[in-house]
Amino acid sequence: MIWSGFTLGYASFLSRYNQNVKKLGLFASLVLLAACAKDIQTTEAVRQGILDDLQQRKATTGVDPGLLDVSVSAVSFEKDQARANVAFSPKSAPGAGGMNMTYVLERQGAKWIVKGRQVGGANPHGAQGLPQDQPAQTPHSDVPPGTRQ
Repeated sequence: MIWSGFTLGYASFLSRYNQNVKKLGLFASLVLLAACAKDIQTTEAVRQGILDDLQQRKATTGVDPGLLDVSVSAVSFEKDQARANVAFSPKSAPGAGGMNMTYVLERQGAKWIVKGRQVGGANPHGAQGLPQDQPAQTPHSDVPPGTRQ
């Protein structure tokens, strides 16, 4: 009788032990999975996607991204899409005029891929606009700028 009580107690102990080991294994798996998941909804991840795009298009654009200061001033995220305001300026001439662009990126796996871009409000060539004595030419004007009608 004593022996049967001991075996029942031992079996109960083993059952609880196995349940606890299973729970611990499940918890460890979830922690590992969460640690491996990469959160790319960050300004730096978006900036890296833009730099990757510039590097891929270097041969066609002639623009070396290594010569530019690229700063992301604002980013908004919506599901698998990001919209970023980006400022470019030459590293060789700090303070010189730069260019602002708006990028639309799409999440593909653990990276942001550029889907579109648009030049922002600043002049893309860094100029401050036309001189005051030279009127802007309209798209339908047949008269060259600087001449009178």
